[in-house]
Amino acid sequence: MKKTTLLQAVLSLLVYLFVVNNTLADNPAPNWQKLFNGKDLKGWKKLNGDAEYKIEGDAIVGISKLNTPNTFLATEKMYSDFIFEVDVMVDNRLNSGIQVRSNSMESYNNGRVHGYQVEIDPSTRAYSGGLYDEARRGWLYPLSRNDKGRKSFRTGEWNTYHIECIGNKIRTWVNGVMCTNLVDDVTSEGFIALQVHAIGQPEQEGTEVRWKNIRVLTEDLEANRWKPDPDVDEVSYLKNELTEKEAREGWRLLWNGKDSEGWRGAKLDEFPESGWEMKDGELTILATDGGESTGPGDIITTDQFSSFELELEFKITEGANSGVKYFVDPTLNKGTGSAIGLEFQILDDRKHPDAKKGVSGNRTLGSLYDLIRADNLSVPGKGKTFRGVGSWNKARIVVKGNHVEHWLNNEKVVEFERGSQIFRALVAYSKYKDWENFGEYPEGPILLQDHGNTVSYRSVKIREF
Repeated sequence: MKKTTLLQAVLSLLVYLFVVNNTLADNPAPNWQKLFNGKDLKGWKKLNGDAEYKIEGDAIVGISKLNTPNTFLATEKMYSDFIFEVDVMVDNRLNSGIQVRSNSMESYNNGRVHGYQVEIDPSTRAYSGGLYDEARRGWLYPLSRNDKGRKSFRTGEWNTYHIECIGNKIRTWVNGVMCTNLVDDVTSEGFIALQVHAIGQPEQEGTEVRWKNIRVLTEDLEANRWKPDPDVDEVSYLKNELTEKEAREGWRLLWNGKDSEGWRGAKLDEFPESGWEMKDGELTILATDGGESTGPGDIITTDQFSSFELELEFKITEGANSGVKYFVDPTLNKGTGSAIGLEFQILDDRKHPDAKKGVSGNRTLGSLYDLIRADNLSVPGKGKTFRGVGSWNKARIVVKGNHVEHWLNNEKVVEFERGSQIFRALVAYSKYKDWENFGEYPEGPILLQDHGNTVSYRSVKIREF
């Protein structure tokens, strides 16, 4: 070999080693910490229930037991920002989950474990990877918002979970498929735990869930985050605040959390002088006599909307009635009663008599009022998800042209086409039959209804298509 050729080869090798060395220095290998040593359960503690945990080979095995509540094997160490990975295999008859940023303290429900749970769900519902708030708010991100995610879990096989808890964001992947993209700031620190769900049938006793390759990363998180799937919706529970992603996507706050800017009375030129309270980031219609717009009256946006996505949180008091209306024509019905428009019904189904009126429950919570009854279309037969009186619930209305959807707590409950034969037939047999072109106006304001009961709203936001 010629000297020049040899020299060039040596120089090329040195350059290569220099590049590799600096690349590794800039992107060091992740310093994963194993949470299971393969021998015993050192570093873990059992909480709440009496289900059994044992070790088989390289796996921790949870075994279900009758007549005991949910059981958790929790890390003794607390974690705030981290990336967690684990492989899971579960019996098809058993439900399970992975707790993150969770806690157990005597001051909360006598030590009951509570906090974020990443679902392990081999049932036909297929919510594996979804986010549930154990012993608090219930479902935060059901996979009704992500059909692709619902197909990621493989029943009867090992499944790999990748979970990122960084800042106020919790993101999950199952077998490399992104399942959830949650923004929530309720809890920033807690333990990680492996759940054996309570069972109710004797034939479920002894069913097992297995975990292996359990590890956590607590440093260099930004360098090791996975790129989010742009097709996966971000769901935010921040109060009266937009995320960066929402702002980029064209969302804006429809109520600013402070004053009446952008709103007026439905039958007034200005905002009602009293009866609507704005306090502590909540917009509340105060109770009067329980009548329809017999108090301060409905309020509407000063802007008009045609194709849009509207999202808000509402909190009802016992026996309360209210509603969110859209495609409203405030020039109609100048007399008594509410302004005319399509309505997402807000109601205490158990205590308000309106729930038993109308036809086949079409005046219940989430319904297209007096036209279409709300049912769980995401998981047929499951029933609506309602967090209860005095708790915050999320309403979502999606309008794309004539196609309309109602969502309650991120599960679809109503779907219809404005102007279709079916829609017009429903209108013809409803209380709106005498209003010409009801529900088919090209645009209209958004309305919050005064029905004489105390109901609060917050995080009212919208984007237009």
